Amino acid sequence: MKIHRMVTPRQEQHHERELYAAIVALRNVDECRSFFRDLCTPAELQALADRWAVVDYLERGLPYRKIHELTGVSVTTIGRVARFLTAGNGGYRIVRDRLKSSA
Repeated sequence: MKIHRMVTPRQEQHHERELYAAIVALRNVDECRSFFRDLCTPAELQALADRWAVVDYLERGLPYRKIHELTGVSVTTIGRVARFLTAGNGGYRIVRDRLKSSA
């Protein structure tokens, strides 16, 4: 994680909360796409999209090596996604459940 020497932990928490509030304020996929394309570099956006794609493959029970073949995502990253999917903060599950129930 990048360390901001001029920013206190409290300021960092505030900035993070403001970012989340900005994301929640988005109303549709097109607004979200525009925001993230402005916010992220192409490489950052690809990394996020890759991780999200891995969630679906993991939930289907595919082996890490097969997911790597399908996506090009490193086995290390696939393992990280799997770890957070089962023992993380619950974010992947919240979104997956909501997307499944709205389909």
